[in-house]
Amino acid sequence: METRRTFLRQTPALAGLLMSLPALARLADKKTILLRSSWQTENIGDIGHTPGVLALLEKYLPDAPVRLWPMHVDNGVEEMLRKRFPRVTIVQTPADVARAFADCSFLLHGSGPSLVARPDLDRWHRETGKPYGIYGITFPGIYGLPADRQTVNPLDVELLNQARFAYFRDSVSLDFARKAGVTNPVMEFCPDGAFAVDVKNDEAAVSFLRQHGLEDGRFLCAIPQLRFSPWWELPQKKLAVNPAKHARNEQMKEHDNAPIREAIIAVVRQTPMKVLLVPENETQVRIGKEMLYDPLPDDVKARVVWRDRYWLTDEAVSTYRRSAGLFGLEMHSPIMCIANGIPAIVCRFEEQTSKGFMWRDIGLDQWLFDMDTPADVARIVPTVLKMAQNPEAARKTVAQAQKFVQKRQQETMGVVRKALTAS
Repeated sequence: METRRTFLRQTPALAGLLMSLPALARLADKKTILLRSSWQTENIGDIGHTPGVLALLEKYLPDAPVRLWPMHVDNGVEEMLRKRFPRVTIVQTPADVARAFADCSFLLHGSGPSLVARPDLDRWHRETGKPYGIYGITFPGIYGLPADRQTVNPLDVELLNQARFAYFRDSVSLDFARKAGVTNPVMEFCPDGAFAVDVKNDEAAVSFLRQHGLEDGRFLCAIPQLRFSPWWELPQKKLAVNPAKHARNEQMKEHDNAPIREAIIAVVRQTPMKVLLVPENETQVRIGKEMLYDPLPDDVKARVVWRDRYWLTDEAVSTYRRSAGLFGLEMHSPIMCIANGIPAIVCRFEEQTSKGFMWRDIGLDQWLFDMDTPADVARIVPTVLKMAQNPEAARKTVAQAQKFVQKRQQETMGVVRKALTAS
């Protein structure tokens, strides 16, 4: 025994190596997740999927290294993600992708409007034979068509069936998948990844709010929208105008935005609240001015702020957290509000696919309105007014939805862990 002790004292490098063997073994056992996500940067919701899923992986699989394989992280998004998740490697070049395919044990398709990365899942499956999973998508996600008139790509069905799990972010998508022939044994509802968003930019948010006289808890946020986001207005998209979509937008823009405008007027005239008009995607900066701000009566306009520029998810979240609630014609700003304990009302229409029904799925039926149903439209103003006048009751409603969402997050991340361990 003394000889062994003497030997170890005389060879400290070897002693250190021997002592580190268990740690090295644990390190070697760690399996890396490749997250395919980050679909575009002109929409804070599409940006929000990624930090949401990364936050869930950090919380429930803290020992698993994660590499992010994004479609787009320009316009300041990469910097935002690196600030919040400094340990996450971002895969950007073809060489990075090749290394990730070799090194990673499991590919996770993040939340999105469809099976966005279908070609990449197919490539991963064919080239590596390694397992993969799908975390919270709308399916099939063809914009402009109701579910009963949508068709499905046979490759989608094949990839969904071969996944270790196939999670859908709304019950309508789940039902559609079953009818389309998806028979994956682990196929359930899973909240959109953006429900876990916790990025923040308090400095930017506080500066803007102070500049415009908006006090914490004393303003609501409102979001406009058209039936189809006019992406052709953004030079970076390099898209031609879609005549049919543009015509539909023009036909319905007053019908859809007038109730939001009426709710703004009611809030300003009947409560102490102010209203901040915000964009979820970059095109809504213009739409907000045209459809919500400019037509307001002067007495109302004096207490309404139009945000005249696009922002990133972190500043948006920090702003929403300081608001008394949100309402409008979008989906992911409400999701990020609920994630942070803030009341949010969703107004949807047929062209937005079935994603809006996740509000019903998490127990917020009373805050979901169909713009194609007159009875629903008639209830928007009184519901917004009630939210503004009874903030404590509204937050209790949020808390119930949060509890359900967090339970599903824990359960589904348990399945992710099990799939990673078995890979």
